[in-house]
Amino acid sequence: MATVKPFRALRPNPETAKEVASPPYDVLNAAEAREIVKHNPNSFLRVNKAELEFENGMDPYSVDVYRRGKENLSDLESRGLMIRDPRPCFYLYRLTMGEVRQTGLVALAAVDEYDRGIIKKHEHTRPEKVSDRANHIAYLNAQVGPVFLTYRSTPQVNEIFAELTSTAPEIDFTADDGVRHEFWVIESAETLSEIQMAFEKVPNLYIADGHHRSEAASEVRRRKRTANPRHNGRESYNFFLTVIFPDSELKILPYNRVVRDLNGLSAEQLISRAGEWFTVEPAAAAVSPDRAGTFGIYVGGNWFRLTSIAGSFDPDDPTGSIDAAILQSNFIDPLLGIKDPKTDRRIKFIGGIRGTAELERLVDSGEFSIAFSLYPTTISQLLKVADAGQVMPPKSTWFEPKLRSGMAVYIL
Repeated sequence: MATVKPFRALRPNPETAKEVASPPYDVLNAAEAREIVKHNPNSFLRVNKAELEFENGMDPYSVDVYRRGKENLSDLESRGLMIRDPRPCFYLYRLTMGEVRQTGLVALAAVDEYDRGIIKKHEHTRPEKVSDRANHIAYLNAQVGPVFLTYRSTPQVNEIFAELTSTAPEIDFTADDGVRHEFWVIESAETLSEIQMAFEKVPNLYIADGHHRSEAASEVRRRKRTANPRHNGRESYNFFLTVIFPDSELKILPYNRVVRDLNGLSAEQLISRAGEWFTVEPAAAAVSPDRAGTFGIYVGGNWFRLTSIAGSFDPDDPTGSIDAAILQSNFIDPLLGIKDPKTDRRIKFIGGIRGTAELERLVDSGEFSIAFSLYPTTISQLLKVADAGQVMPPKSTWFEPKLRSGMAVYIL
């Protein structure tokens, strides 16, 4: 049973939504965010990445940064660029990127269900990042970044969403990257109840993206519950902001890799030794794998296609059978000597949205020596890993399109 709860969102004025809504805080560095805000001072980046307003080298985890974010959020509301609904609502948020279209429910989820594993996860979290997001929530007294959740699609929820989105959206704009964003406000008490009852039949929700934000919400509840002798479980801090999409609509792109050196080997030696785990074929053009278990390698100005040999991995292992794990275990670790891709600075991860041309550019520039193109992880694989209580391989999912920050804020 999944609990979803309506809330009074602070959201962009429809007339200024395109200005306010911004890319997520964690896909840009401070310099990139600063450049966006220079041309658009109303960007929500001033709230969720407020270090951009300070000199280079400012600690993004400092109290001054959190306080500035709070001031900037208040400023957006006071100037009428963001408005708060007078009563609790659900919201539908649709993103369209080319032929990909996904519609999600903007709602509050229960921290208790996250803590008890009803909302399932597939990643470990880093304490410093959890602390940062928890402090951000505490200082702003608001959750400004939604957690991206998914669930196994159900006909009942699909029918509700289809009916609600047959009307004109409250907000409708196309961002500079070509992604269309539509937003519906659901106020009817009858419809709110219908949505809640439909989700009560959903056994589990799954975190697609936002593990640190989820854990931060749990941390904030721990702090506030400790400080509140009258805690009863109904306080606003017992819930967190989410957008919940059916698994049938989600698109995962490849998460490719580049490595700075060949670990003392020549390209010929690498390709030869790879034959222990893969069949290797020269390719006349860039390789974008079209099925699981195949990989593209760009090294020495040439492309090769690698196909995993039967028996080189366990197909019944939910995590070990994911292509990112196969590549790590059978090539990147034994041949390139990278044991921990999360901490080794020799490896870099490239979102599949940039394509194979970006891999060629990075290698041809001399900054990197070898590149790998992967077949995308499927949403089914992700759910199996979460159901098994396991952890996904590092950097194995790249979701597109990205949710815009500032489309809905949850005030505690």
